Formats: sequence, C-alpha cells, structure tokens
Amino acid sequence: MGGGVGHGKIILFGEHAVVHGKPALSAPLPRGCRAEATDADADLLRVLPWGIDVVPDADADGEHAELQRALSALLDARGSSGGRHRVHHRIRATLAIPAGAGLGASAALSVAVARALDDAEGVERSDAELVEISLAWERVFHGNPSGVDSAMAVHGRVALFLRGQAPAPVEVGRSLFVVVGHSGQAPSTRSMVESVERQLQRDPAKVGKILDGIEAVVNNGRSALRDGNLRDLGQLMVLNQKLLNSLMLSTSRLEEMCACAIDAGALGAKLTGGGGGGCMIALCDSEPLATTVIDALADFDGDAFQVEIR
Repeated sequence: MGGGVGHGKIILFGEHAVVHGKPALSAPLPRGCRAEATDADADLLRVLPWGIDVVPDADADGEHAELQRALSALLDARGSSGGRHRVHHRIRATLAIPAGAGLGASAALSVAVARALDDAEGVERSDAELVEISLAWERVFHGNPSGVDSAMAVHGRVALFLRGQAPAPVEVGRSLFVVVGHSGQAPSTRSMVESVERQLQRDPAKVGKILDGIEAVVNNGRSALRDGNLRDLGQLMVLNQKLLNSLMLSTSRLEEMCACAIDAGALGAKLTGGGGGGCMIALCDSEPLATTVIDALADFDGDAFQVEIR
C-alpha cells in the first residue's frame, strides 16, 4: 500500500494576475487531501466524502467525465515523466476541503493521488515532476491554470509564485491568523479566468494597469509579511479586493462577507482563488479575534475556519 498527501492553499495576494505573468503570494492550509493506493485488477479512484468511484477515461462524457479525464491525464503524465505505471491500483482519497471554493482542492487531490501511486510503486520523483503531473490533471478542470495550486499542493509552505518558476519561500515575521469563510457559491475557475482574458483583450490598457496594481500589492505584501506588519497586510488585502472587484470577480455575497469580517475587527479581507463565489479570507492579529470573526460570519451559513500562518 502507498500513501500520499496534497496541501490545500489560500492566495493572500495576486490571484488572476498570476495567470498573466505576475507574482502571487500564497500560504498552505492544514487541510488538504490524503490518498492511499493498493494493487488491483483495474484502476479505480474513490473520492471521499463525495462517495464517487471513477475509472480513467480520456474520452469520458458522463456525469463525472472531468474527473475521469483528469485521472487519465495524470496516469499518462506519470508515465511520460519517468515513472512507469507498472500495475493497476485502487486509490482511496479523502478530501478535507470543499471543491470549487478556491482552496486548491483539485490540485491537492491530484498530488495526493500521484504521491500515493509513486509510494505504492516505489517511484521517487522530484517536486518539479509532481507539479507537472498535477498540472496535467488541472488542465482538464481549469483550461489554463496558473500553477499556483499545484505548486502549493506539492510544497506546502508560504511562498511567492511566478508562473514557470519554482516557488520562492517567504519569511513570515510574526504569526498571523487568517479566517477562511465559504460563500456557499460554487464558481467555475475556468470561466473566471476566461472572463479576465476577454476583458484584457477588449481593453488591454485598463486591465493591464489593474494587473500592474495587483503586482504592486503582492510585492508590498511580501515585505509586510516579512516585517510582521499586520496593519499594512490588512490594508493591502482591502486594496487587492478592490482591484479584483474592478475585474468583476467578486460577488455581492463575498463583498458582504468581507465587510462583515472587517466590522467584527478583522484588519482586512478579500476573496481568495478564482472569485465568482468560493471563499474569502480575513486577517486577524490574534486567535480570539479570529474566533470573533468566525462567529460573525456564521450568519452567512457557510463553513468558516481559522489558519495560523507562521
């Protein structure tokens, strides 16, 4: 039997701009995915808590077709990247984060599955190879993924990410508490990425300035994180949210949740991930304040939890 894990993530600053060659600052979640693989007569993936069983099929078009195609792409990528899929496996994966919420569930699942298969087969692989295998899976779901989710699922540390490069670890000057709140809306990352691309094609000057502004937020955020300056981090979150909203990536519910968190004492709040729904994050300077913010967000009927970043 082989086992593997994949980390979930939040994007502190830089979503969408990272698709267009800008940096993003991301942090791991303690929640993610764990998978186990055992020898079997045929390949099969069971995903809990969904209770879904799928087999790999590159041409699938049924209810769980994307998952089947993604599994097929992952198995093909494992072979082409130096590993050999010598035997079939039954894979049992347990996700501890919601899908379609901007928390990297898909990438966490792919990395956990790839690691479980490698462990079962005695294959040793570099982090870079694992990221590429995960991206083969991610392209099925997201079309043109930035690679942040796959990199974070593999590395699991606070990092500055630039497309095409290995994540650069980022020093955290002091512990901070981040509340993650789920809006209950399940957007399509692919559609959000395509929306920004269309806007960029229609008005490259305007959208280019917004993306440049997000890049400046990321760079300032890295400095504030290194210095432990939580007040500046909170203000940068608010600014990043305004820039993302100007690209029509936020929703009224996300805006209300961000405002609710700030009213409860959070230093700043913004959406995280693709937008159009999914999750928001709120920065707090203590665990008691994070608890207060979670209680305030309870009115929105979505799951909220805290993450300590250090």
